[in-house]
Amino acid sequence: MEEKIKAIVEQFFPSEKIESVKVFGKRAIITLQSEEEQKEVTEIIEKAVSAIDGIEKVSVIYTADKKVQNLRPQVEKYNVRNVKKIIGVASGKGGVGKSTTAVNLALALSKLGLKVAAFDADIYGPSLPTMLGYEGEKLATTDGQTFEPFESRGIESMSIGTLIDRNQPLIWRGSKACGAIEQLLTQTNWGEIDVMVIDMPPGTGDIQITLSQRLDLDGIVIVSTPQDIALIDAVKGVNMFKRVDVPILGIVENMSYYICEHCGSRADIFGHEGAKKTAEEMGETFLGEIPLHLSIRENADNGTPIVDSLPESPYAKAYLEIAEKIKQKLKL
Repeated sequence: MEEKIKAIVEQFFPSEKIESVKVFGKRAIITLQSEEEQKEVTEIIEKAVSAIDGIEKVSVIYTADKKVQNLRPQVEKYNVRNVKKIIGVASGKGGVGKSTTAVNLALALSKLGLKVAAFDADIYGPSLPTMLGYEGEKLATTDGQTFEPFESRGIESMSIGTLIDRNQPLIWRGSKACGAIEQLLTQTNWGEIDVMVIDMPPGTGDIQITLSQRLDLDGIVIVSTPQDIALIDAVKGVNMFKRVDVPILGIVENMSYYICEHCGSRADIFGHEGAKKTAEEMGETFLGEIPLHLSIRENADNGTPIVDSLPESPYAKAYLEIAEKIKQKLKL
């Protein structure tokens, strides 16, 4: 079926401009290398592909040409001292549980015997201080020029959230936001760290590109829910990081399913195995699934992440299994 769809698209675009054609269930996702969307052509393609038996939804995604947009220029790297490996936890869109996943994976890696740091690059929505239980604490400095990381639950951490009121929005353009991230990353006195987990902002904007250019990232974990709309954005996230030569460690399916505590029945609220199928279609690793459960949310909101507060729970064990796969991929 994918070859049939590709043949339709090739009537309008040369094959080298067709980045990918993927079918996920009854949805087709077509990714094209083009600087701007061609609305009339898009409508023709969508109509033609929708006429194929078994296809009900068609999404055409346009991405800038690699040669035009030079996303990997030679730039000066950030000097993050004493950190062996750096990974990012990212998502194509907000609301999929990326930050909760990042915090629990950082704690899970720590429980596997690694020295771990967590860095909050989600600068417009910093949540690490809340999730790690140091919200309201003041940033410390011993020399007036560098910062001391916060230590919580066995890991080191830093976030712009410690410098602003939780209700105050950061109305910053990309360059200023990236400058703040650089300062906090490079001027924090990190100890000897095996792996730093960076909670990325959602989407594929300035901060993600800048960090990809100026950090030697050892890999990215993409978080998605099983629903189609989240998976479309997850595909965009995977493609963006691949285009800037950052390895994809794998995809995590969050809010994968719900088990009723009263009757024990299972509900696939957002669908199920969508992220797994997407990973298989894209040739990426499926790292595992995290269920939807009230205790995960409550413990994150209370500053007591479930991996640390309920280590024997099946939910904590799900994070630990994913962390073990990440550890093996990083060869730590």
